[in-house]
Amino acid sequence: MHKLQSLLDESAAHHNHLCPRQVLGVRMGLLGGQVLGIDVPQTAKRMFVFVELDGCGMGGIATATGCFVRRRTMRVLDFGKLAATFVDMENGRSVRIHPHPQNREYAIAALPDEPDHWQRQLAAYQFLPDEQLFIVEAVELTVSMEKIISQPGLRVLCAQCGEEISNERQVVENGRILCRACAGATYYRLQRQPADMAQFKPAYAINGRSNLVHTNHFDYR
Repeated sequence: MHKLQSLLDESAAHHNHLCPRQVLGVRMGLLGGQVLGIDVPQTAKRMFVFVELDGCGMGGIATATGCFVRRRTMRVLDFGKLAATFVDMENGRSVRIHPHPQNREYAIAALPDEPDHWQRQLAAYQFLPDEQLFIVEAVELTVSMEKIISQPGLRVLCAQCGEEISNERQVVENGRILCRACAGATYYRLQRQPADMAQFKPAYAINGRSNLVHTNHFDYR
């Protein structure tokens, strides 16, 4: 309980408040470590987490596990679910944990005299047993962890926009190296072409940290 309270305090400090989803996230992260036999929060990178919702729940999971996007040990998937898959990078074992569909009812039963449902969940989620809060399922990944981790030192330039691409996220179309945005998988549209774009002339991809590899002609259509 002491460890849980310490992690809840830490999560609350990051979010400037404590909410039921943070409590679920912290407990989900602790349970993921317990099931996989990994001490959390980790200082190394043995655990990797796929989180299916951003926000407070994700913050709780990050606090409990020591997995963060900035450390490349967490990936956020916009599925709209407070669920996460925890991966042991040493042996590939993976478990997916999501809230028990009746956890709110269990909270009511545990604290029937609390009139405010938010406060009831905030309190009850801190002491209800794991089996009343979560469903744990062993899963097999359909994505390659090797491709996700990739080669952090590999950098190339997009043949169309000229921007640098890291972590092997480039796309090759008709022999041209493109970033995913120029290949069509973009979430934005330029309002106008930068005035100095025509003066932009680099034609090299950076392989590793020092080797230069000549690439295709840049196309600014």
